[in-house]
Amino acid sequence: MTNATSNRPAIDRRLSRDRRLEHADDSPTNPSAAPRFADVLARRRFLKGALAAGAVAAAATALPLVQREARAAGASGFTFREIEAGVDAAHHVAEGYDADILIRWGDPVEADAPAFDPQNQTAAAQAKQFGYNNDYVGVAPLSEDRALLCVNHEYTNEELMFPGVGDQEDAGFKDMTADLVAIEQAAHGGSVLEIRRGAAGKWFVVQGSPYNRRITANTPMRVSGPAAGHDRLKTAADPAGTQVLGTINNCAGGITPWGTYLMAEENFHGYFWGEEALDAHPEAASLKRYGVPGQWYAWGKFDERFDIARHPNEPNRFGWVVEVDPKDPTSTPVKRTALGRFKHEGAESIVNRDGRVVLYMGDDQRFDYVYRFVTARAYDPANPVANRDLLDDGELSVARFDADGTVHWMPLVHGQGPLTAANGFQSQADVLIDARLAADLLGATPMDRPEDVQPNAATGKVYVMLTNNSKRTAKQVNAANPRPENGHGHIIEISAPYGDHAAASMTWEMLVMCGDPAGDVGAQWGPETTANGWFTDPDNAAVDPSGRLWISTDGNRPGSHSNRCDGLWALDTEGPARGSGRHFFRCPVGAELCGPVFTDDGETLFVAVQHPADAGVSKWAEFGRVSSFDDPATRWPDFQDGMPPRPSVVMITKQGGGPIG
Repeated sequence: MTNATSNRPAIDRRLSRDRRLEHADDSPTNPSAAPRFADVLARRRFLKGALAAGAVAAAATALPLVQREARAAGASGFTFREIEAGVDAAHHVAEGYDADILIRWGDPVEADAPAFDPQNQTAAAQAKQFGYNNDYVGVAPLSEDRALLCVNHEYTNEELMFPGVGDQEDAGFKDMTADLVAIEQAAHGGSVLEIRRGAAGKWFVVQGSPYNRRITANTPMRVSGPAAGHDRLKTAADPAGTQVLGTINNCAGGITPWGTYLMAEENFHGYFWGEEALDAHPEAASLKRYGVPGQWYAWGKFDERFDIARHPNEPNRFGWVVEVDPKDPTSTPVKRTALGRFKHEGAESIVNRDGRVVLYMGDDQRFDYVYRFVTARAYDPANPVANRDLLDDGELSVARFDADGTVHWMPLVHGQGPLTAANGFQSQADVLIDARLAADLLGATPMDRPEDVQPNAATGKVYVMLTNNSKRTAKQVNAANPRPENGHGHIIEISAPYGDHAAASMTWEMLVMCGDPAGDVGAQWGPETTANGWFTDPDNAAVDPSGRLWISTDGNRPGSHSNRCDGLWALDTEGPARGSGRHFFRCPVGAELCGPVFTDDGETLFVAVQHPADAGVSKWAEFGRVSSFDDPATRWPDFQDGMPPRPSVVMITKQGGGPIG
């Protein structure tokens, strides 16, 4: 429930920080959440081909949720023996594989970083150490056995980071200080690390490498594209509107064809204060559409630029995609405004058949949209300099999913359709700053939390992760989001016609409807899905070098609708096993799995485990309370007294070598 005098939903003190951040979006900011087409038959177009009605019924009801004796031998594209779904304090990986910790929160990144001392943290130390809550992971190869690992640091859990500090949002941030906020700001952003492959195919971080770099909430950044220099981006500290300090809440991202690292700014609204100034704010309608101010952290109490009453334009400087050149540690990151401003989950790219680059992006909030950006110029693999500003010029569009199985991409271009001065858009900069408002006017389809949107270069398909939407009512269902009170999520498959990802129209169909197929939740899975192979809340996705799809989750936790830990599942997309899930990796209790990415040879898989000991631990029978630094549900990955749980990147390899899966 939202307080009448507040832009923030009321806090339930029993929830973990992870669940609270999700709970904060329970009151959608999209006023246009109604269906986009009349009298939609919500249950049509569930699954096609191998997941036709008979196969779905068999998977969901007729067959027991065990390894089925009648399964067609070799139907799946995966051969590993899946693990058991469940809950405990450690991580687990499929038999025959190793899952080793590559780097943890607090480990050194820059050459002069001090050793991690959790009892005596400082902002200066954290700015040189691996940040908190590692989300997106990208690999930029340097050679066969050398690469740059690019990792986002999404957000912080002060109750798990700092000794003696309880849940601060609930307590009015009474224990927070300027020094602790500075540490939090240094723990945000990203890390660039040189890694090398050594003995037995295992990778290690190259200590002291000149490539190693931390990016934080205070790193200077340049603004480029149509909104650069616009009055709405100008502040007292930056009267030109072209320089911003830092990046925050970096969720997923991408690696471009030319080897740069894209950091997607997601829930930026949660860092701002100033509720008392909201109604009189010159951009009140825009701020409310984005949920600003969220006041999830104490930053606005100690850093005035996060107070909208004092710096009304500062929120407009966040919510963008940031491009970083990982091969040049002296380079200035760039916020690419042509890609639009919203709560970016990620920015995954594919080279189109005409050489232009296409980026797919999700706006991760209930009832928000799926976007696409097509560069104006073609990518030139022989001329890296020519690709440097490709993301400053192109067309941003938003998706409308029709009930006949068509996706229409509607351009967000000033002067076209309703995007005119009469509706408050004076320029293309206004359209991009208020991309959500522009998409509302175009009639985009409100989705069930669109997160990763992953193209598959091997097949030309595109996979949309829709995590959940428990707030959708029966009157708000549409063909692409057919379940009311959808607490489980689903995955949509888009097909680009003849491999043309710049086409104005494409086709779509449902790949899976998540949840327990033995329950009454409308789950739809392929015929090889076992009791361990189904999942809920798909979040990130990866395509391996063989073109196979892998899904990581955020929302499987003790006491939830799945009552299991988050992890990684392989998902068949072709053949008789289409739509079948297989469990490969399981997180420790309270953690979410993010950023799955494969090396080019498919022999190493990197995954990010963030906020261990947080989500759902109060409902875990073996713990039964909210975690803290001094009393965590697990001390993963160190399992040492006095050492808090530490978000970490995990390296997975096959014992004896060979491709994963």
